[in-house]
Amino acid sequence: MAKEYDAQNIQVLKGLEAVRVRPGMYIGSTSVDGLHHMVYEVVDNSIDEALAGFCSHITVTIEKENIIRVDDDGRGIPVDMHEGEGMSALELVMTRLHAGGKFDKDTYKVSGGLHGVGVSVVNALSTWLEATVYRDGVVYQQRYAQGITQNNLQTLGSTDKRGTTIRFAADPTIFTDTTEYSYDTLAIRLRELAFLNKGIRIILKDERSNQEKERLFFFEDGVSGFVRYLNKGRSVLHPQPIYLETERDGIQLEIAMQYNDSYSENLSSYVNNINTREGGTHLTGFRSALTRAINKSYEIVESDKKEAKAKAGKKIKSEEMDGGFSGEDVREGLTAVISIKIANPQFEGQTKQKLGNSEVKGIVDSAVYERLMIYFEENPSILYAVIDKAMLAARARIAARKARERERKNVLTGGGLPGKLTDCSEKDPQKCEIFIVEGDSAGGSAKQGRNPAIQAILPLWGKMLNVEKTRLDKVIDNEKLQPIILALGAGIGEDFNLEKLRYHKVVIMADADVDGSHINTLLLTFFFRYMQALITAGHVYLACPPLYKMMKGSGKNKDIYYAYSDEERDALMKEYNFTEKDDIQRFKGLGEMNYEELWRTTMDPSRRRLKLIKLEDAVEADLVFSMLMGDEVPPRRQFIEENALYVTNLDV
Repeated sequence: MAKEYDAQNIQVLKGLEAVRVRPGMYIGSTSVDGLHHMVYEVVDNSIDEALAGFCSHITVTIEKENIIRVDDDGRGIPVDMHEGEGMSALELVMTRLHAGGKFDKDTYKVSGGLHGVGVSVVNALSTWLEATVYRDGVVYQQRYAQGITQNNLQTLGSTDKRGTTIRFAADPTIFTDTTEYSYDTLAIRLRELAFLNKGIRIILKDERSNQEKERLFFFEDGVSGFVRYLNKGRSVLHPQPIYLETERDGIQLEIAMQYNDSYSENLSSYVNNINTREGGTHLTGFRSALTRAINKSYEIVESDKKEAKAKAGKKIKSEEMDGGFSGEDVREGLTAVISIKIANPQFEGQTKQKLGNSEVKGIVDSAVYERLMIYFEENPSILYAVIDKAMLAARARIAARKARERERKNVLTGGGLPGKLTDCSEKDPQKCEIFIVEGDSAGGSAKQGRNPAIQAILPLWGKMLNVEKTRLDKVIDNEKLQPIILALGAGIGEDFNLEKLRYHKVVIMADADVDGSHINTLLLTFFFRYMQALITAGHVYLACPPLYKMMKGSGKNKDIYYAYSDEERDALMKEYNFTEKDDIQRFKGLGEMNYEELWRTTMDPSRRRLKLIKLEDAVEADLVFSMLMGDEVPPRRQFIEENALYVTNLDV
C-alpha cells in the first residue's frame, strides 16, 4: 500500500538550508568545478565593485590547508542595521538568499552575480567563513559556520583601509571529491577577468608550499590585449586589433578583432564578464554585422574599381562573388572578443552560457555595422587584406562543398563505412568504443584480441595530415582522415553533430615513442579544430600501452609483470627483487605484442589504462596547437628551449 501523503510530508527549508540540501542548483556541481566556482562567486562581488568604479585591486590567496582569502579595495559591504530585518547589512548579505545590492540599479548598473545568491551560497557551503570589512575608518568582522552566524558583528579597531576580505574553508562533507584548489584553474579565470576589465589589478597567490607562487594579471589595453594574447605565435594580417567601443540603449559594447593566416575562427563572447560559451543574441548580432559590413565594403571596392577602369577605358573583368561572402568566409582566420555589459541579462539555462535577450541582437548588429563601415573606410589597407582572405576562404568553401557532395553518401552522412574498419556488433553508441590504431601490424593484433561485441578497430597507415596548415576542403579529401570521419559518422566542422556519433569512446592507440606521440598530437589537432565537441563531451581517450615487459624466473614458471613508466619499472624491480638473470624487455611498439598481450595490457576494460582528454582551457589549448603545429618557428623554438630541461625520456 502506498505511503500516505499529507501536509506532514511538506518540508520548509529555512535560511540557507536549501543550499546545503541541493548545492548543485546553486554552484552547478559539488565536484572540482563547483569547488572553484565558490571562489569565482566571491571574486565576482569584487569585480562588480570595480565595474561600479570603486575597486582597482583584488587579491586571491590560497592559504595553507586550502583556505581561500579574497581581498579587495572596494567600498566594503555595509555594516549598518537594516531596519526591516533587524540585523546588520553584512549579516543579511551573508545569510540570506537574494539579498544584496545587485537588485538596486543605482548601486550596481551591471553585475555578473545577478541572482544575488553568490556570497551567501559560499557561506552555506563552507565549514566556516570569516568576513572582514574596512569601512568608514573602522574594521568590522563576523564569523559564520555552514551559513549560520556564530557571533555578533565585532569592531576590531581603526584603519585607513577600505574594502572587504572574505576567508573561507569549503565544507568537505559537501565537496566529497576534493577540497584542493588548482592554481592553474583559478589563474585561467582571473586572467580572463583582468582582460575583460582593463585597468584592474588581480593578484593570485599560492601559500600552500615552501615555494610560494604569485602572479599579477593587469592589462591596460583590455580586450585588445586579450586578442593579441589569443593570436600569440600566429602570423597576423594587421598588427593592431580592430577595436570598437560604444554604448547604445543602456548596453555597453566592447569588441576587439584581428585576422591571422590560419583557417579557423576563434570567437569568445562575454556578458557581464560571464563567458557565454554557447553564444547568444549578442554573438549572432556581431556575426551578422561583420558579414554585412565586409560584403558592403567589398561592393563599394568593386564598384570603385569598375568606375576607375571605365574612366581609363580598360576592359572590366568582374571578380564579384556569386551571392557575396558567407559568414564562414569572413570569419576564417578571425580572432575576436565580444564583451557586453547589460543591466538585465536573460540567460538560457542555469549554466548562464547563452544570452537570450532578443533586443540585444539588433542593437549589437546596428552598432557594430556602423562602426565597422567607418573603420574600413578609414583603414582601406586592412579592408583589402580582409577581403583577400575572405576571397580565398570563399573559393575553399566552394571546393569543400564539392568535396561534401562527392562524399555525402559516406563521409558526412554515414551512408557507408571505410574498408579498413573492423566494426563491432553492438549498435548502442554508449556501449561502443573505437580504437584508432597506429599501423597495420598493431591493427591486426587489435582485431584478434578485441571484444568484437563493443570494440571496433580502425588502423592508420602512412603520414597523418597536419590540419593546422590545411583548409577544410583538403581535410575532407584527405585519404588518411576520410576513414576517421566516415567511421565516427558525425560529420565535420560546422556540420559536426554529436548525436550521430557511432562510438562514445574514441581511443587513440599509438606506440609509446616519439612517432606515436606525433600521431597522438596530429589526431588531437584534427579533433580540436574540426570536431571539438567530441573532446568537450569527454569522448576522446589515449590508450596507455606498457613500456616494459618484465619476466622473473626461468622456464615455463616465469612471473610476468608490465610497467607503464620507468618509475613503475624501478618499483617492480625493487619489490620483486629482480636481478641480472631476469629478463626486462623494452617494447619498441604495439606491433611487438601478440594479440593476447595487447588485450591484457591495453584493451581489456577491467585492466587497461586510458587517459581522458579534457579541454580545461580552450584558450591555452588553441595557443598550444597553433604554436606546436603552425608555421611560425620562433614560438616553437622558444617553447622547446624553455621546456627541454624538463624532458626525462627523449626518444631519439
